[in-house]
Amino acid sequence: MLATMPATLEMATSLGLKEDEFEKIKHILGRIPNYTELSIYSVMWSEHCSYKNSIKYLKTLPREGKSLLVGAGEENAGLVDIGDGLACAFKIESHNHPSAIEPYQGAATGVGGIHRDIFTMGARPIAAMNSLRFGIPTTDHMKRLVRGVVKGIGTYGNCFGVPTVGGETYFNECYQQNILVNAMSVGIVKVGETISATSHGVGNPVFIVGSATGKDGIHGATFASADLTEDSAEDLPSVQVGDPFQEKLLLEASLEVIASGAVIGMQDMGAAGITCSTSEMSAKGQSGMIVHLDKVPLRQQDMEPYEILLSESQERMLVVCKKGAEKIILDIFDKWDLECAQIGEVTDTGFLEYYFKGELVGKVPAESLVLGGGAPVYTREFKEPAYLKNIKEFDQNKIEQPASLSDAADKIISSLNIASKKWIAQQYDSTVRTGSMNTASPSDASCVWVKDTNKALVMTVDCNSAYVFADPCIGAQIAVAEAARNIVCSGGSPLAITNCLNFGNPYDQEVYWQFVEAIKGMGIACRAFNTPVTGGNVSFYNQSQVGDKTIPVYPTPTIGMIGLMDVQDQTFLSFEKPGLTLYLLGPITNDLGSSEYLRTVHGIQYSKAPYFDLEKEQAVQHTVSLLIKQKLIRAAHDVSDGGLLVTLFESCRIHHLGVNMYSKKDIRTDSFLFGEGQSRVVIAVSPSNEADAEEVMTTSGIEFYKLGNTTEDGIITLDGKPISNVRVLEKEFSESLPMIMAE
Repeated sequence: MLATMPATLEMATSLGLKEDEFEKIKHILGRIPNYTELSIYSVMWSEHCSYKNSIKYLKTLPREGKSLLVGAGEENAGLVDIGDGLACAFKIESHNHPSAIEPYQGAATGVGGIHRDIFTMGARPIAAMNSLRFGIPTTDHMKRLVRGVVKGIGTYGNCFGVPTVGGETYFNECYQQNILVNAMSVGIVKVGETISATSHGVGNPVFIVGSATGKDGIHGATFASADLTEDSAEDLPSVQVGDPFQEKLLLEASLEVIASGAVIGMQDMGAAGITCSTSEMSAKGQSGMIVHLDKVPLRQQDMEPYEILLSESQERMLVVCKKGAEKIILDIFDKWDLECAQIGEVTDTGFLEYYFKGELVGKVPAESLVLGGGAPVYTREFKEPAYLKNIKEFDQNKIEQPASLSDAADKIISSLNIASKKWIAQQYDSTVRTGSMNTASPSDASCVWVKDTNKALVMTVDCNSAYVFADPCIGAQIAVAEAARNIVCSGGSPLAITNCLNFGNPYDQEVYWQFVEAIKGMGIACRAFNTPVTGGNVSFYNQSQVGDKTIPVYPTPTIGMIGLMDVQDQTFLSFEKPGLTLYLLGPITNDLGSSEYLRTVHGIQYSKAPYFDLEKEQAVQHTVSLLIKQKLIRAAHDVSDGGLLVTLFESCRIHHLGVNMYSKKDIRTDSFLFGEGQSRVVIAVSPSNEADAEEVMTTSGIEFYKLGNTTEDGIITLDGKPISNVRVLEKEFSESLPMIMAE
């Protein structure tokens, strides 16, 4: 039988292990592993599960905060205190490679998996978000990927009954083969009523619950820890298949069984399936397990032991309950019409002992499989990328001002990265559970009411990967700062972040330099905003083979941030009526770096990161928060992608208003309108509140500029000259993406 066949180095390398790792396994076991044991190590020591090339730097990120209840690596998701005896559980993860091969199921199971991480802890998911990256959708293949991913996210979330309340979508040629699909889930739980992913107590029974186990997803973690190639479609069996209706039953049953008090620990079966859940729970509880694989309910009866162990079939959980409480567990899952089978028991040996039809097919120490235990930790060499030479040589003074500012504005607003993503968002149910507070008008971040309180969670996902490509340290700081800025402009206060770190091959020294620099920048910004990192995931190997060249994606450290606000403080981004006075808060600089304007109007891909000053950013956010608390502003919208012109257009379009704007004579006009220098916010103030608002801004010591006022004619003018007709551009803004997808 293959399961007990002695492993060889050739087998090890075929499963993604290095020669020195194979030797380390032999040393840990004191013998040559069999094929089943080798398979176990291959998935648990894969990059996806072990973080072997990233953990050294992840540990440098801030992990403590006043509201933090559960930090990075402690449980399935982070947990922050939101008052009133409640806590928020949240996490973001990637499902990139599966989505690039089979977009519908890849995206759908990514959504399902991240929700399970939340309700496994005992929290009920109340909102979902996503961050998507695609190539340019001019080919049938890329259009298929876009349609499939959006449909997968929408179908799973809509059927599961959790609203998708926001997200971001970018298009760039670097994602032409290797798209990125990052999914975030946010849930609510009463403080003290969470359950841990642990196992202890000799003789306590171990149950597998939920769907039956099949051959889908076998070696999925290994698949996620390797480069995509032209032959990756052959790895299609590594993509899981999801069932949102089954997951809904599993959610309700899991919350009920946790409330029963019969559960010792519970773990979602995600990457590496039974292998991961049994090893991580045992290692955390400093225990062991005996598991009978032939007792696992199967969809296919010809499965080998290693296939049962590694299957990533969806909608499954591992539950350890108190001895004597078996009937409680069985009755609850039977009530919800879910399979529930006892497959083993807890031991105190520290070993995982896997049996199949009475034969011991694998015996490994649980601690040797997990992060911080026996899994290898590497420090890779890195060097500054060669392409930075092109960025450093960028000279803004050589950029000619456009002959027509109006034409430039038209190109930017209708470009794929600026244009409306309504075609995507309308496929997601954003109103189920009736908690969304952005159905009538948008805020910079998504706001979800915490029922039976006067509070709302404010959430966002942010990362402009072009900034990170230009300067990973500054770009990562901007990603954190923009997330915080969006929450503050919506009326909230940032609490904590989760991250999804999407990079190329860590063995590429230039890619690893990007990773190290981005982590450094993220840490700097998170400390400044007091937003500890609660977890997330690292996704390496995001790159494509084009001819004889390997092209990594832009470094994309996606930030998922959670904030809290009083519902009375919610602030919208739209200007509600003519006659409001507009101010631009923050530094106005002659800066075009990494702007959509440079890419769209001038075709320039290599330029410096936009202006950013962390201290000024903090000061602007503090001032905006004061203005909101004192009820002095009617709208707030940050200046980001596309620059000031896009900010004004987005704030005008809801009510078809216009803006009479004044230029700043010491700033070039294209920089003023289209530059993406950071730490800036546009606010709208009633004329009666001008003096009080200016006093707050002056006292805060920030730079601010009286920009102009809103008008009823739907025209954005600069010094009296028309730049954009909001009502005309609305059509191009709304129809650019659906028209391309319909071609």
